[in-house]
Formats: sequence, structure tokens, C-alpha cells
Amino acid sequence: MDPSSMNSPELQNLLAQEKQNAMISEMISKLTSSCWDKCITGSPGSKFSSSEASCLTNCAQRYMDMSLIIMKRLQQ
Repeated sequence: MDPSSMNSPELQNLLAQEKQNAMISEMISKLTSSCWDKCITGSPGSKFSSSEASCLTNCAQRYMDMSLIIMKRLQQ
């Protein structure tokens, strides 16, 4: 590969997109793991109970809220 192509805008854009995709996947994995551990206490059946569904919704929302707050603070 030509060394000058390593600094091409297209390659840099592709690398930035892949980095963002990796960060999103990592965030989803952490969210899933932490909320599952917190909200699902027994072995799940075919459906979540109403309390489990509510807990998962609230947990995911709080996780996203805190992630946004942290990102905003880091940008400042």
C-alpha cells in the first residue's frame, strides 16, 4: 500500500466510522450486561415480567443519560 494513501481523507473517514461503531458496540455490551445483572433475578421465561421490563427500561435510560453527561463533560 502506498504510504501517502494512509493519510487519505477517505481512509481517515473510514477509520473514524469503524472506531465509532466499535464504541457503540462496547456501550451496548456494557449496558446489556449491567442492566441484565441488575434487573433479571431468576431464569427468564418467554416474557419479562412487568417489573423486569420496567427495570430494564429505566436502567437503559439512566445508562444513556449518564453516558451523555460524561461525554459532554469530557468535551469541555
